[in-house]
Amino acid sequence: MSAGTFPRFADFYPFYLSQHADRTCRRLHFIGTSLGLLAFLHALSTLELWWVLAGFAIGYAFAWLGHYFFEKNRPATFTHPLYSFMGDWVMWKDVITGRIRF
Repeated sequence: MSAGTFPRFADFYPFYLSQHADRTCRRLHFIGTSLGLLAFLHALSTLELWWVLAGFAIGYAFAWLGHYFFEKNRPATFTHPLYSFMGDWVMWKDVITGRIRF
């Protein structure tokens, strides 16, 4: 599946999943997204907003390591940043609900 133009997120998500076929890459995404969420919640509870930036840095670091070392592809963040961010959260939800294997 190629990284073409996607008019809707529903059209993009199957491509996004194809870029996350490696289980270790998915696990790293899940861990990074979870840590990013914790950092965001900590920022809200302490009003120390630098934790929001830390959350993004942690989340993307885990994800990009997964792509570089395990998936061996270029993250969709570079070509479809908004859809990719949305895809991270949908995939996170799909792992939590058991739709995608952790």
